[in-house]
Amino acid sequence: MPSGAVRMSRKRAPEPASQLGDVPERKRVSWGILISQGSWADRSPLHEAASQGRLLALRTLLAQVTPVTKGCHANIATIDHVTPLHEACLSGHVACVRALISAGANVNAATFDGITPLYNCCSSGSVGCLELLLQNGAHTRARHAHLPSALHEACKRGNSQCVESLLAHGADPDLKVPQLGSPLYVSCLHRHADCSKILLHTGANVNVGRGNDSPLHAAVRQDSRDQVTLLLDYGANVNSRDEDGRRPLELAPPGGPSQQLLVSFQGSPRTLCQLCRLRIRNVIGRSRLKHLPRLPLPPLLTQYLEHM
Repeated sequence: MPSGAVRMSRKRAPEPASQLGDVPERKRVSWGILISQGSWADRSPLHEAASQGRLLALRTLLAQVTPVTKGCHANIATIDHVTPLHEACLSGHVACVRALISAGANVNAATFDGITPLYNCCSSGSVGCLELLLQNGAHTRARHAHLPSALHEACKRGNSQCVESLLAHGADPDLKVPQLGSPLYVSCLHRHADCSKILLHTGANVNVGRGNDSPLHAAVRQDSRDQVTLLLDYGANVNSRDEDGRRPLELAPPGGPSQQLLVSFQGSPRTLCQLCRLRIRNVIGRSRLKHLPRLPLPPLLTQYLEHM
């Protein structure tokens, strides 16, 4: 198995290099190593129609189901438990997703390796498909802690709108997956400052990463000025130590922006304004931060507490 390979929710037969060049980048990434394994002999015409966004063909196939078996056809699955809904979400076909849900498709169906339609929405960045799933009962959290998380996938891909939507529907911004860490750690690792800002604004713990490795450690390794500045502003602990006992400053590339920021930060303590904001937000608590705009406060004070 090649290093860095990405597991995914469906198989495909080998394709000539000329054909692979025509495949959208997001699908090539999602297919990962399974692009050259096995075949799709167990895929149904419904899978193909959903994947290609052929709505008329999809509706025709769904209409062939009798009232007695309604819902079974929409949930037809491959040997790896990939359903047509998985395919439609991975390709971002909103109309097909709506048609499948109307026909009884299971919005929480999971593949053999735990991939859900919601996860595939976050891979493709389809907010429209994601919203449809959430409105129809999709779970923001996987059934088991070790299974893939849609929120982690959105943070990895930098799909900030998906991150925002998941959090608005109750996703835990501090959800930890053993091999990945927290969503904030993943967004820092992949240099997606927009996702990090949304997570922190919602109340994600700025110091929760992967094991002893904090989000600040991850941001410093990437030498990301935006990420480091953001984390420091939300109270990141500059003295935390990773598994090898190293502080973030010790990991910063010499002469890089991260090193300059950390040296400057350690030379001057946080202002009283910053300390007060962090303390007030901590007392309010993550679950109540969303109610800040409802408080009878001057707009300027509300913006101050919201980091606006």
